[in-house]
Amino acid sequence: MLAAAIMLVFLPRAAAQELPLYTKWENFTTANGMPDEKVLWVTVDGDKVWAGTENGLVLIEKGKIARVFKPEDGLANRVVTGIAVDKETGDVWIATFGGLSQLSGGKFTNYTSLTTGLANDIVYAVAVQGEYIWVATTAGINRLNKRTGEWLIFSEKNAPMHEPWGYGIAVAEKKVYFAVWGGGILEYDIAGGYWKPYTDPDEEMEIVLFKNQGLIHIIVSNVVYNTDTKMFWASTYFGLSGYDGHKWYNYLSTDSGLASDFINAPKSRGDEVWACTDKGLSYLNFKTNTWVTYRPAKEAGRGEILITRPDKKVTKLITPTSLAHNYILSMDFQGKDIWVATALGLSHGIRESNNEGKPHEYSTSNR
Repeated sequence: MLAAAIMLVFLPRAAAQELPLYTKWENFTTANGMPDEKVLWVTVDGDKVWAGTENGLVLIEKGKIARVFKPEDGLANRVVTGIAVDKETGDVWIATFGGLSQLSGGKFTNYTSLTTGLANDIVYAVAVQGEYIWVATTAGINRLNKRTGEWLIFSEKNAPMHEPWGYGIAVAEKKVYFAVWGGGILEYDIAGGYWKPYTDPDEEMEIVLFKNQGLIHIIVSNVVYNTDTKMFWASTYFGLSGYDGHKWYNYLSTDSGLASDFINAPKSRGDEVWACTDKGLSYLNFKTNTWVTYRPAKEAGRGEILITRPDKKVTKLITPTSLAHNYILSMDFQGKDIWVATALGLSHGIRESNNEGKPHEYSTSNR
């Protein structure tokens, strides 16, 4: 039972439609078939959900674990850090700590530094852009032409990298963005073949001195490109940054509803910006500057939603189910639903439709 401080909160219909309020969660853990409790990455491909864990690749179909792939099945390594699906061929490309794997027609083809032009076998991210497969490794960025088989390596020798440690990749129509550890964001123009770095704008410190001056920090954990707004969003261990080609937008936990400045990955579509932090999953409505954070509540099995309005007023809601854990590593969209990779399992947030003409009702405790 909840404490006596619980009260009933009514959210206006407009507010309920504005916010993605996920009150129903189902979790996939080692208790119901996941090969490892730590889920490093999740990618949605239509009705299929692919999850990378520290002990194999997982395929979920129709709400159930359909298959687990491990090295004995042909996977390059048991630690899966990134997954990308080629919409043209249906092939699944998998970043692992033992090379790059391609799952095609039920069979694996592996690419390693000993057998191909891959720069290093520690692979953190992979992305598909037409005929190119982009790969982020600890020794630089790779590009594989899947039609010709040609490999290219971009490192500190031929790109503006302080260090060649690639962490994340985001592809746009004509450009590619790379999150580089200790090197900020690198933008690569496909047609022109030139680079544009986004690092410390004042060249005095690793962290930006003034709000919205530039990239918030040069230690970037990942990057995503929003095709709707034409913006890229960069997650760092010191805050969240967005850039629209003209203006920067920076957010810290001290001046917004962001759960934590330690962010593992961002995700964005439309006016939605999501930050996967070490203290919960945070959502920003970029248009209204309203924040929603999801995390487990103190009450076992229950979830907690924190809604932070532009005036900094916070409403805390208690939900009957919860994310598997508050340490979030990645997330992806499946229609209105979301899938979230956490340190203790994979969580599926189910977006329940609003009852026409009725407000949402939730239980909440005083903050």
